[in-house]
Amino acid sequence: MPIRPQDPGKPQLTLRDVAEAARVSEMTVSRVLRNRGDVSQATRARVTEAARSLGYVPNKIAGALASNRVNLVGVVIPSLSNMVFPQVLAGISNVLDDTDLQPVFGASHYQPEREEKVIYEMLSWRPSGMIVAGIEHSDASRAMLANSGIPVVEIMDADGDPIDAMVGVSHRASGARMAREILARGYRRIGFLGTKMPEDHRARKRLEGFESVLAEAGIDLVDRIFYAGGSALGKGREMTQEMLSRHDDLDFLYYSNDMIAAGGLLYCLERGLNIPADIGLAGFNAVEILDGLPMQLATMDTRRLEIGEAAARIIAARVAGDEIAQIITLDSGFDAGQTMRAL
Repeated sequence: MPIRPQDPGKPQLTLRDVAEAARVSEMTVSRVLRNRGDVSQATRARVTEAARSLGYVPNKIAGALASNRVNLVGVVIPSLSNMVFPQVLAGISNVLDDTDLQPVFGASHYQPEREEKVIYEMLSWRPSGMIVAGIEHSDASRAMLANSGIPVVEIMDADGDPIDAMVGVSHRASGARMAREILARGYRRIGFLGTKMPEDHRARKRLEGFESVLAEAGIDLVDRIFYAGGSALGKGREMTQEMLSRHDDLDFLYYSNDMIAAGGLLYCLERGLNIPADIGLAGFNAVEILDGLPMQLATMDTRRLEIGEAAARIIAARVAGDEIAQIITLDSGFDAGQTMRAL
């Protein structure tokens, strides 16, 4: 017989309800659900089935009072809609699925005050660890994380000093590498199109690295356009049209991410521009969904899945009391695609 949903006004199910259904003591139910103690397989199966049939969910907060921790890992990222972050979350889940730890996600929307609120709420649940995107935070957020007494892994960036552990790529090095690749192919009249600064710290660092290499070569950016908002194809088209209307002699467009670069590529192709002979383009992130574009974009890989997995492994190891590397810097690599001249 199917179990009828409990009336929201009635008390929640308790250990006693499960014990009565399984015909065992409450202590036995507790041992089974916490995977503790010597309980026969037959009894364990009966208790598990009773709990599942009743829809019983144990009170982890009450069960964690002795240790003052729950088996949750707080994960704070800038956006749930940005295509960059689902792979990070997948990497985290891939690793934590094999543990008793459960990730819970929150978004800061690139707003320090919002991030502060999300961190505060997550820490109030006394999680076993925290994974937070970026290494720039408000003073209050840094203080909360530093004094939490739990493993904290900052991800996606490796340019700075972490609160505890860190996994990411060097965005300054990535920007510098891209500038060297562009210059090596003979491009000199370069425009930058990207995220509004300084909210996107990682894009800012890439631009800093990029411009430092240009300066060494005695070259300045011809122009730059910044925007606030999502990384959309439409925005890339709009920005590219504006940039090329200002300057008809540009030979390269460097975008802060692949999505706006894709919009720029489509606009340039519609205008009949010769890519990559007369004008080249490059983005950042190596977003797989863009593999179906008419031309493969030059880009760099942020190693999102690997970053998520490495961060989760650090948390799981630290919770288990194991030693593991705390600072991991991955190589973002480079792919010239079809939108740069060949060397």
